[in-house]
Amino acid sequence: MNRYEVIVRPIVTEKGVGKKDTESTLCFQVHPEATKTDIKGAVESLFKVKVEDVRTATFEGKLRRRGRYAGYRGDWKKAYIRLKPGQKMPEYAEL
Repeated sequence: MNRYEVIVRPIVTEKGVGKKDTESTLCFQVHPEATKTDIKGAVESLFKVKVEDVRTATFEGKLRRRGRYAGYRGDWKKAYIRLKPGQKMPEYAEL
């Protein structure tokens, strides 16, 4: 898996932006099979920053209904990446 497949998209929510401002922590949706080492390498190479810590959380897909038809969303994984002190925070927009 290459570095462009590891990071799916940034998660821009109130909580994510708050963590970015106060704790120097970035929040991304990542590939479900990506390891913490893969995530760290991808963020360091794509954004040219040094990563201190990576924490991950996996989520099961929710049941969604459209009238009489029902299905499940896909399972997904979130990563919180804390940058080392003194690193510049990259600016990104919702993709």
